[in-house]
Amino acid sequence: MAVYTGLRQIRQRKAISNFLCLCVENKPAMTSLSFVDDSGALTLGQNSARSLSIDSQSACASRYAGVIFGFDLQKVMDTLHFFSAGAVCFARGLNDTPKIAALLLLAPGLILQEKIVLIALTMALGGLLNARRVAETMSHKITTISHGQGLSANLTTALLVIFASKLGLPVSTTHVSVGALFGIGLTTKKANNRMIASILLSWVLTLPCAALCAAGAYAVLKTYIGTV
Repeated sequence: MAVYTGLRQIRQRKAISNFLCLCVENKPAMTSLSFVDDSGALTLGQNSARSLSIDSQSACASRYAGVIFGFDLQKVMDTLHFFSAGAVCFARGLNDTPKIAALLLLAPGLILQEKIVLIALTMALGGLLNARRVAETMSHKITTISHGQGLSANLTTALLVIFASKLGLPVSTTHVSVGALFGIGLTTKKANNRMIASILLSWVLTLPCAALCAAGAYAVLKTYIGTV
């Protein structure tokens, strides 16, 4: 919320606004009657009317007009958005891969670097197979955001996860990113409260469910295998 509010104040002070587009629309053809000569003959004709309308996001892609330090702001925003998304991917690998690889520290036959590579490849495979639904939820179902708001969420996620990794704290990149989207939705008052409640419930239930499943698996293995 703080990052987005700060960027919005900068945009307002610089008088940066969204592009407006002029839309030319053809209305349905209208049939008309007209006299063509003195004999009273009638002809049928069709008149195609056009209307002009000015719109923003509903008719045009959300873009920013303006120049900062001699650079076109739209190009700057697009470039920063790509870099921020890459920073989130880096942060995920920096934090998620080691905490999963830690479970394999006692596995024989592989050195630590090989375990990290194996886990990273497995995470990539899992992302390709079934990550689209999570991406769709985060992109479209939590709140509607513009490019600038998405940049704010990406920067916040990357910085927090990288900082947590520096301190050796295992955090969920997805949780941090969803939290950033929550903050933007609350600031703009466009948050999907029902979806947020559903996600919060899943967060609350995940920890005890994981603990119960792990305890049950350990009990079964200890009973049928012996020392675990």
